[in-house]
Amino acid sequence: MRFEVAGRSVHAATGAVAIDRSDVADTPLVVLVHGAGMDRTVWSHQTRWLAHHGTRAVAVDLPGHGRSDGPALGSIVELATWLGDVSDALGDPLHVVGHSMGSFIGLEAAATFNDQIASLVLMGLGASMPVHPDLQTAAEADDPLAADLMAGWMHGTDQKFGANPTPGMSMTGTSRAVIETSPDGVLGLDLAMCAAYDGALEAASNVTCPTTVVLGRLDRMTPRRGAQPLVDTLDHATVIELATSGHAPMMEDPDTVRSALLDHLFPVAS
Repeated sequence: MRFEVAGRSVHAATGAVAIDRSDVADTPLVVLVHGAGMDRTVWSHQTRWLAHHGTRAVAVDLPGHGRSDGPALGSIVELATWLGDVSDALGDPLHVVGHSMGSFIGLEAAATFNDQIASLVLMGLGASMPVHPDLQTAAEADDPLAADLMAGWMHGTDQKFGANPTPGMSMTGTSRAVIETSPDGVLGLDLAMCAAYDGALEAASNVTCPTTVVLGRLDRMTPRRGAQPLVDTLDHATVIELATSGHAPMMEDPDTVRSALLDHLFPVAS
């Protein structure tokens, strides 16, 4: 699927289900937002499933990422504004599912554009996201070492030794391949804006929409303890902790993430 935002083409995956069909017009519009240096493919275990379980799923390539037009934007605030523009372009409030940098984008958008963000699911984040100097240096130099470091740090131990919901695939190899396809300069820019963003707690204090936070206990990129101030601020949020997941729960434990999304989007009245 392609659509325009601010005069630039955005590419997105919809799980092979058109979002403008009359029979899906009133279903939740779920926009999945990837992290630094990545693209829509990180949501491969969720997009099609969501599209066939009562929602309209749109896994976007952020500007300058994947197959979306550039340039890449330079701050979390700019990307949050862009997400508000996505809501305008698609014509409905968004249920935002964000990973890592995508969680910061969703958080800032929900705090700023209350009428355009219907709910949030956040994963792989903390109150801040400092970046290891070796990773930042490699990313700014477009050195393949950056992809090696990220792929090594973002997954739990089991996932490095064959535990992969996609049979026959290496999880670290898949992550490395996605990051290596990032256009020159984009990963370094993404990581720098994550490290520079200091508005997570303020944004969280202004979020009123339903929110679910999914955290991996084995996350080395945004360790679980670093998320606690955010969890405390989002005192209305549902918090789900995954004992065997690292930084990318949607890849490492997709079944649990899918169940969490279903519970979040279609809560059962008590």
